[in-house]
Parts: sequence; C-alpha cells; structure tokens
Amino acid sequence: MTAYKNDELNQDVVVVLKGQGPCANGMPELHKLTPALTNLQEAGYQVALVTDGRLSGASGKVPAAIHVCPEATQGGPLAKVKDGDLIRLDGHAGTLAVLTEGFAERAEEVYLAPRTMGVGRELFYGFRQRATAADQGAVSIGWE
Repeated sequence: MTAYKNDELNQDVVVVLKGQGPCANGMPELHKLTPALTNLQEAGYQVALVTDGRLSGASGKVPAAIHVCPEATQGGPLAKVKDGDLIRLDGHAGTLAVLTEGFAERAEEVYLAPRTMGVGRELFYGFRQRATAADQGAVSIGWE
C-alpha cells in the first residue's frame, strides 16, 4: 500500500506480495489491496497480483495468482523475485512465469518475513511453523 500511496505503481504492473502464506504470517485475507489495484486498472493500467497469500475470488476484476506454493518463507519461487522482474500471468493457459533473463539460475532463497512482536503474533508462532502449504489446506492441527 505504501508504493500505491507514493504513486510508484502508476504503470502496467504485476504486484508481487510475498511472505503472506500460512507459515509467514498465518495467511491473512488480502482484500484490502483490491481497491488500490482496481483504481490502477480504471486509470488504464494493466494490473495483476501474484502472492503466496489469499484473496477472495469475489474481490474484483484484478487477475491474480494466489496461494503460490511453496510459499516464499519456505524457499518457494516468489522468494527469488526482485523489483523490476518481468512476469507473465496467463489466466487462459493457467501459467505464471518470470521472464527475466537468468531468473532460473538465481540461487534459491528463503524470504524472511518481517518480525512483528508484541501484538499477539508470538502466541501463534508454533502454529505457523507447523502449518501445511496453502495447497494442502494451510492447517496446523489435526492434519497428520
């Protein structure tokens, strides 16, 4: 939201939001992004969202690849994505690709989500560490 408020997204853009999966921060609903991304679309820009988090399917017309697994904090592909990478999201073919030269050769990374302590997050740390991937239900109790 900071980039949007600072007018840094006034262009054709694929917004990549990593560190939103079940192990990173419990996979919060990202629907608050919809108005900002919709405003960019209405201004004439081509806009898409790619995330390891979740977003309601009823959240608008913005093309989105959600629940990307494994999540960035577990070494998933989004961990390697950098600002400026060229990304193709093809909804018809059901594909997501980073077209930046040399992307496949980049060293594997693990995205370290910012730590937010003191707001109750530490209470659920153990649950996040045990959570299954989004494509397996993002559960931490009763899945074994």
